[in-house]
Amino acid sequence: MRHRLLAGPAIFFLTSVSAIYSQTNDSPGPTMRPVIRGRHAAVASMKAEATEAARRILDAGGNAFDAAVAGQAALGVTDFSLNGVGSDAVLLVYDSREKKVYSINAEPRAPKLATIEWYEKNNGGKIPESDGLLSGGIPGVVDAWYILLDRWGTMNFEQVLQPAIDLAENGFPLSERGASYIAESKKILKYPTTVKVYLPNGRAPKAGEILKNPDLARTLKKLVEAEKVNASKGRHEALKAARDRFYKGDIAHDLATFSEANGGLFRYEDFAEYTAKVETPVSTNYRGYQVYKNPSASQGPTELIALNILEGYDLKAFGHNSPEFLHTSVEAVKLAMGDREKYLGDMDFIKIPYDGLLSKDYARERRKLIDPAKASLELRPGNPAASTADLNRPVHEVLDGSASHNGDTSYIAVVDKDHNMVSFEPSLHELFGTGVVMGDTGILFNCRGDYYSLVRGEANALEPGKRPRSTLQSTLVMKDGQPYAILGSPGGDDQVMRTMQTLINMIDFGMNIQQAIEAPRWSSRSFPASPFPHTMYPGDMSVEARIPEATRQALIGKGHKLRVAPPWSLGSNGGIVIDAATGVLSAGADPRVDAYAWAW
Repeated sequence: MRHRLLAGPAIFFLTSVSAIYSQTNDSPGPTMRPVIRGRHAAVASMKAEATEAARRILDAGGNAFDAAVAGQAALGVTDFSLNGVGSDAVLLVYDSREKKVYSINAEPRAPKLATIEWYEKNNGGKIPESDGLLSGGIPGVVDAWYILLDRWGTMNFEQVLQPAIDLAENGFPLSERGASYIAESKKILKYPTTVKVYLPNGRAPKAGEILKNPDLARTLKKLVEAEKVNASKGRHEALKAARDRFYKGDIAHDLATFSEANGGLFRYEDFAEYTAKVETPVSTNYRGYQVYKNPSASQGPTELIALNILEGYDLKAFGHNSPEFLHTSVEAVKLAMGDREKYLGDMDFIKIPYDGLLSKDYARERRKLIDPAKASLELRPGNPAASTADLNRPVHEVLDGSASHNGDTSYIAVVDKDHNMVSFEPSLHELFGTGVVMGDTGILFNCRGDYYSLVRGEANALEPGKRPRSTLQSTLVMKDGQPYAILGSPGGDDQVMRTMQTLINMIDFGMNIQQAIEAPRWSSRSFPASPFPHTMYPGDMSVEARIPEATRQALIGKGHKLRVAPPWSLGSNGGIVIDAATGVLSAGADPRVDAYAWAW
């Protein structure tokens, strides 16, 4: 999310609360919102309507996997500029029966026509940043829905999509934030199909007005229709028929036809051959907590690399948000991001040396590079597998351009009575994705295609069929073999920093989930941005204005190029924590955005 504040009197309220939020010691102080606790189930998402949709499914007897589909589908309607049916996604799930964690990779694959040579010959060697179909990515969430329902769920598409269909067909009242996103977006004005949906009266709607997307409702109804027609074949075949109508049926043909007619590279075969993947996650142990991340086409493992480095410090002794704590944290992230650039990408195309990257010995060596008195200004990938020749990949720094490190994403977390857990991060990547509603489908595509590198040989270099290394990621944590927490946050490159800070606030400083989410935050852009042209800002660091002036000056003294963000702007977090002893679920949601948590 960008650094946007709520409008009107809320700004003064936020500022006044920040004044009583103690940062003079390790006590987190009061919170703007309470922790929501229950013993049956819990949901946290970026929109109240999505939280309510998931709650309704759980109340109707569905499990966490059913509820996650319903919640994200509703989230795609109401958090429309940040995610939707056209989103890509990554998910982490815990199956309480198997007592096992899984990763779902619903990232797009590059069209067969998309090559480095094509962009060099036809587009000046550039990928347009977050605008137009040449930056687009094939939607992955529909296949993610199918996997959740088919492998772990109990309900069908007709049941779980009903809340989203109702919201799209009959509309919902816009929030101030949603209205501002429409009013602020310039790119959507270029595309008539998008103007039709989001400026239906020829102007940007205001907060409180009803926004509808009947075309999207019709598209979702087509999935339900396909399911009903095939119901006699059994639940699996019916679910698959709904999924296949999107990727192999008339919806896919419509999407491909619109793409070709409007300069996109997507063709029917790209949709027909697409599939999301269930993968084995990677993890590390941080102070007795097993922290899981998505392994492929995700920046998520960067957090594990940074946590391993930080485990060697007594962070609590530094003091929460002290100069020493902030400096050490940002320097660890810079080192981890160096490894992200060199080693992380689509595991179907490259090897990732996780045995080395996630080893405690490697972290010990990397830790030596942190100067306690001086901010680093260089990108410094390590060498965890020196004997492996094909890992000697190029890494380049881009110091010009203005690539954004921000991103526009959404999030939903669900835990049910059996402590199944789903951490679901869907995204359009940037505000309104490509900006192009695909014909009369009501769908905006994500613009994840602008993440590829056009430098041959790099880990994230463009190839047909390859998934981009996404900023999408979330966190699933186990403790003593029991489910402990799921955490997530929109925010582009900042996502790993946000979930890492939340986790450290809980583990090292004993905060509850809401305190951990609300605590003042920091961020950095001292590494290549994920979107093209991948601009790096050496030494960059930002802190929320709630960080004391003396601390800011100390950071500047260490050489950080410090920016001060508004007091409640660097976050959009949500999460759920499980108390293994009592079974109590604690849900938290970020007051910086429209997030809403519930438990019962």
